[in-house]
Amino acid sequence: MSLQEIFELVFTVLGIFSIIIIITRVFGLRTFAKMSSFDFASTIAVGSVLAAIILNTNFSLLKGAVILVAIIGFQTLFSFLVRKVDVFKQLFTNKPQIIMWNGKILFYRLKKCNIGEDDLIAKLREANVHDFNEVKAVIFESTGDISVIHNEENKDVSPQILKNVETGFLQ
Repeated sequence: MSLQEIFELVFTVLGIFSIIIIITRVFGLRTFAKMSSFDFASTIAVGSVLAAIILNTNFSLLKGAVILVAIIGFQTLFSFLVRKVDVFKQLFTNKPQIIMWNGKILFYRLKKCNIGEDDLIAKLREANVHDFNEVKAVIFESTGDISVIHNEENKDVSPQILKNVETGFLQ
């Protein structure tokens, strides 16, 4: 590799990262947040474009910038439609699932969410749970994260906390 090729590569990396920073400032931090399967796909696409721009000498910086703006613009439009149009929300977002309730593991829910009991227990340890009775609810979020709601003094969980979570089995 010649010195000129090294400088071109460094310039390309600096250029594309500058473009990513500008795009993120314009479209917002949600651009790379772990929010949904669509956001994940967009992040993978952005990574692929970045790699192609840096590694492929036939791929221009301008072409890469246009593609990145198109991907992130589409992601922004898609997230807007999911927020504003109920049909989009129902079709393209996963509903959070309760996988543990009042200290009891809901094994059929674990299976439905493709989560192993060991993974659940690891999350409980991470949340500083000492005993299953300390758990009011564990929710498998639409982002793939697992949230643990502790059972302090057997308080009820506010309906707002369980908004959009499948709770039909609790009644």
